[in-house]
Amino acid sequence: MSYNGRHKEEVITFKVEPHLAEILKRMPNRSRFIRSAILSSLDHLCPLCQGLGILSPEQRGHWLEFIERHGVRISECEECGSVVLVRDMQ
Repeated sequence: MSYNGRHKEEVITFKVEPHLAEILKRMPNRSRFIRSAILSSLDHLCPLCQGLGILSPEQRGHWLEFIERHGVRISECEECGSVVLVRDMQ
């Protein structure tokens, strides 16, 4: 549905700790900030677990099969220390 060419917005509520609530109350446009933060976080989700932080047994099986077939290993970036995937060229 649309209203004057815009999509109908949905209100979603969530609980926060009192300290975070106080910080958010001081923001000039809380809704815009929260929307922006959520969208930014969604851009950084793990493509495998989709932000859950853990693989299901089925996903883990597919992952293990993939890394075995494609010669991929998990390593550490020498420059920044981040965990990275590296293709084994053996």
